[in-house]
Amino acid sequence: MHMLQSGVDITVIALWLGHSSPAATHTYVEADLAMKERALKAIQPPTVKKSRFRATDTVLAFLEGL
Repeated sequence: MHMLQSGVDITVIALWLGHSSPAATHTYVEADLAMKERALKAIQPPTVKKSRFRATDTVLAFLEGL
């Protein structure tokens, strides 16, 4: 847990512990609420404008021909 909190990559920790996959080591990330808080503070909400797909006449004609 100390290595994870110090910023050591989870794959390195998995190797040190002899885990066959970093997924097995992921439980340590789940256990650390402080790390979760920092991660949530670091992300920003997406700034992508929502839009709806509008098919062109060519696409509609192709689909009608199926």
